[in-house]
Amino acid sequence: MKVLQTLKTGFFTTVQDLGRYGYLKYGVPISGAMDTFSLVAANLLVANNPSDACLEITIIGPEFQALTDTQIAVTGGCISLNINGQSVPMWQTLNIREGDIISFGKMKSGCRSYLSIRGGINVPVVLGSRSTYTRGKFGGIDGRQLKSGDVIEAFDVSTVDIRYRMPENLIPQFESSFNVRVILGPQADMFTDLGVKTFLENPYKITVESDRMGYRLEGPPVEHKGKADIVSDALLPGAIQVPRDGKPIVIMRDAQTTGGYPKIAVAITPDMDRLGQAKPNDTVRFEEITLKEAHERFLEYQKRLFNLSEKLIKMS
Repeated sequence: MKVLQTLKTGFFTTVQDLGRYGYLKYGVPISGAMDTFSLVAANLLVANNPSDACLEITIIGPEFQALTDTQIAVTGGCISLNINGQSVPMWQTLNIREGDIISFGKMKSGCRSYLSIRGGINVPVVLGSRSTYTRGKFGGIDGRQLKSGDVIEAFDVSTVDIRYRMPENLIPQFESSFNVRVILGPQADMFTDLGVKTFLENPYKITVESDRMGYRLEGPPVEHKGKADIVSDALLPGAIQVPRDGKPIVIMRDAQTTGGYPKIAVAITPDMDRLGQAKPNDTVRFEEITLKEAHERFLEYQKRLFNLSEKLIKMS
């Protein structure tokens, strides 16, 4: 079912779901939403499955014309959202009529917003996911970002009258500074005590050399004990590498599957959602926690996602 016609593309808009799992051994990244919580929330607000595909909008939003009646929701980073020139709220179900113009402005806070469509976006499944991996040129719409003229299709489901909104206390707020909890390792022993102290006690700025693959950070150099490379081993989102120049790199959702720089730490899963909302010139601080604490935070995060549908408020 044809739902939206793309009039303007925005800065970088792609189709994403929860990711592509099971193919790392073949060199295929996980990809998927940079902010899982916001994607799941967007889907639930239009009665979709949590894992359905949405549009991930980066920094500057696109513009669409509705080709049919449907429902949408927009979550994530705070972005100006208009229907036919009238401002409408994020984090709730919105009824759309054929011919409506849906437009976005610039991101006010955060970096990425998520647009869900009732029924979920219908693009081919590639290796178990609809997520776009632009470097590999597969997934989403022909493996690329949105372009003008693209027609967004959704699965044909009946529109329902029920609408929901997210409780205010569950809507994340994004500032320009991000605190990220980490556990040290697996090559933390390749750094001096001073290097580890430097990493944990100083703010780092996200540079313009940052994207869905990884964030390069600028700040006090992290000191190695000796060599600054290893035999390439596995990489996962959240790993923090430190190359020879001592400037950390945070691995994100489109990361390569192996790397040859030592990893000083790994960011915990719940904080990766918030980090997915960081943009160039924002700052990051790292806080060490124990493995036990990391497991506890992860279980809390999973429980919050699992119970999210029960927290939605039905609108009259």
